[in-house]
Amino acid sequence: MKIKTQLFRSIFRSTALSTTLCLGLVSGLLFSQAALTADMADTITVASSAFDHHGTVPLANTAYGDNTAPQITWSNLPAGTVQLALVMDDPVAPTPEPFVHWVAYNIPADAAELPAGLTKDAEVSGVAGLDGMINGVNGIRQTGYFGPRPPVDGKLHAYHFRIYALDAALNLPVGLNKQQLLEAIDGHVLATGMLMGHYEQK
Repeated sequence: MKIKTQLFRSIFRSTALSTTLCLGLVSGLLFSQAALTADMADTITVASSAFDHHGTVPLANTAYGDNTAPQITWSNLPAGTVQLALVMDDPVAPTPEPFVHWVAYNIPADAAELPAGLTKDAEVSGVAGLDGMINGVNGIRQTGYFGPRPPVDGKLHAYHFRIYALDAALNLPVGLNKQQLLEAIDGHVLATGMLMGHYEQK
């Protein structure tokens, strides 16, 4: 009887530990843009010369076309902004989480824009005003911009280009994905803003 009791306690402890670990993993996976900016209204104006807010992303900027990054600009940054970060994703994609098309960070606050056709290299160099910028890892496990490529599913997909204004020069390392970036900038976000584009493959 004593042996059975000890065995039961051992199994219970093991199960409890596994449950705790699983809950921790789920909690990490649920960390999102919504959680990061839950009480924060969009105050940064994000725009592009390629399309209007709620407009159609041009074919050239999709993975069905040339797959080149559109020009992205921002204005109305809050005082104290030191660096910027960007996440582009598609919440309509048939995946458990929004599909990630672009992750960028270590963007100097005084940069004027992300120019059209920006390099997909992990470390951006030779581009005026963008010294130190990093292209993170997107949903196809590559660095840099990956344009819209929705399936022919009868849905108008949405592409959120979200800019984060940060209060510190975090100088984050190469290789971060969206989840890792959001965790790294948590507590440093002064303001945010979003440009939304749409695309449907027929």
